[in-house]
Parts: sequence; structure tokens; C-alpha cells
Amino acid sequence: MTATNTPTASKILTDMGLGGLDIGYLFIGLFAAVLILIILLIVQIVKTNKLKERLDKFVLGKNGKSLEKDIIALYEDNKFLKGITEKNKKDIRILYKNMETTFQKIGVVKYDAFRQMGGSLSFCLALLNENNDGFVMNSVHSTDGCYTYTKVIQNGECDIDLGTEEKKALSIAMGE
Repeated sequence: MTATNTPTASKILTDMGLGGLDIGYLFIGLFAAVLILIILLIVQIVKTNKLKERLDKFVLGKNGKSLEKDIIALYEDNKFLKGITEKNKKDIRILYKNMETTFQKIGVVKYDAFRQMGGSLSFCLALLNENNDGFVMNSVHSTDGCYTYTKVIQNGECDIDLGTEEKKALSIAMGE
């Protein structure tokens, strides 16, 4: 019997349709694939270690405080701030309600009532709230004395006729 050096194809490779493939090339290809997978595994291990270090630093902190304590403290601070915010909202609502009835609009007109005094010592003062409710006060100065009159204003209008200076003071207070 004589021995021949012709390679015989493996039955498995023949069944897979790779009967003519040299088995050396197959081993080289598999070795390259394994080498690439090992490199990828090393890269992933390095990334995982870096992430673990960051997580440990985050959880433990600089002074060894636990993350749980920090979260509880933040929760308590948040609860405190919510309480303060609600109180502030309530106080602001009360202030707005009180502001509706306070005098916010002012109009003043000085004039010489009788053109004889040599100065504008008489005046009209209009004081109104947000809803243009309030009064007009007219102080007339003469040689005999000083006389003061008031007229009620509702929704920017008066039931009694207003004088020229009173209308002007009311107009100034209403921003017209």
C-alpha cells in the first residue's frame, strides 16, 4: 500500500457544502474571531470597571455618606419647601384680597378757589381703590376759613355733580 499526501475532506465539511475548503484556513478564521471576541471582552471589562468606580464614588461620596441619607435629606428639604410655598401662596392671596379695598389711586389738583388769595391754597383729592371706589375731598380755602367737602365715588362715578377741579382729580386718579 502506498500512502498519498492528498488531503481528504471531512465528512462534516462536505455535508455543509465546504468540502473543498482547507481546514487550516478554517482554523485561522476561527482563531481571528476568538481573538476579536477576547479584545471586545477586555474592552467591556474596562468600561464596566470605570462605571463601577463612578457608581461607588457617587453612592459613597467623599465623606463616606450613604446615598440613602442624602436622598432622605433632599426629600425632607423638598417637603419643607412645599409647606413654605403653600403658606406664601395663602399669604399672597390674603394680601391681594386686602389690596382690593385699599386706596391705590390718587389724584390731586391744587387751585385758587376765589382768585383773591394770591395762591393755590384750595385742593381736590381723589382716593380710589382697585375697583374705582372711594371719595373725592374738596378743601376750599377762603379768607373766612377752610371748608372741606367729600363726595362718594362708586365704579368711577359720583351721584352728585362734580366741580371742574373734582372731575380733574378723579380723572387723574383713574389714569385717564
